[in-house]
Amino acid sequence: MSDIFELQADPRSDLGKGASRRLRRAGKVPAILYGGGQEPLPLLLDQMDLVNQMKNEAIYSHVLTLKIDGRTENAVLRDIQRHPFKPTLVHLDFLRVSADRKLRVHIPLHFLNESTCKGVKQQGGVVSHALIDIEIACLPKDLPEFIEVDLIDVGIGETIHLTQILLPPGVELANHVTPGSEHDAIVVGIHHAHGSSEEAPGDTPTSPTA
Repeated sequence: MSDIFELQADPRSDLGKGASRRLRRAGKVPAILYGGGQEPLPLLLDQMDLVNQMKNEAIYSHVLTLKIDGRTENAVLRDIQRHPFKPTLVHLDFLRVSADRKLRVHIPLHFLNESTCKGVKQQGGVVSHALIDIEIACLPKDLPEFIEVDLIDVGIGETIHLTQILLPPGVELANHVTPGSEHDAIVVGIHHAHGSSEEAPGDTPTSPTA
């Protein structure tokens, strides 16, 4: 992970919904830092700095450095609340990380060979994404920036499930999933481009009647 993210944060003593609204109007974003066997710490960050840094997708899957009152805390971005129609952040949750403790984080998926895979280039199908990220567990040193899913050999009517994703060394799915079980969700598939009568990924084919 080559990107380094440092965020300036200040402890927040002015709590409550009314205080949060005033802070947001002043260009600040309320946040909370929790975990690591320590008490939760309310924080305050700059709205514009966060918006600019979040233009880089990697911030969602990196260990961040929070600078708080002359000290630093390592954390990951655990949850983001956004305004329903304004391009602003409402609240952030940060989770403390320890080198020897596994993290559970949502990591973005990068799909390879979408336009050149068998189902699209040779069969004229359309790629359908069911998931754009997955939750994984790993130590901070093994945290990937993203996970690649190669579609090159996927044909029409075929899908890739959670358990078929090739995970990097030291990385596992956050929840144990058995291949073929109801929890082995479809990640991506390819279906016919036209006509609803054609079978879509994940559909169960029916046997023709006599």
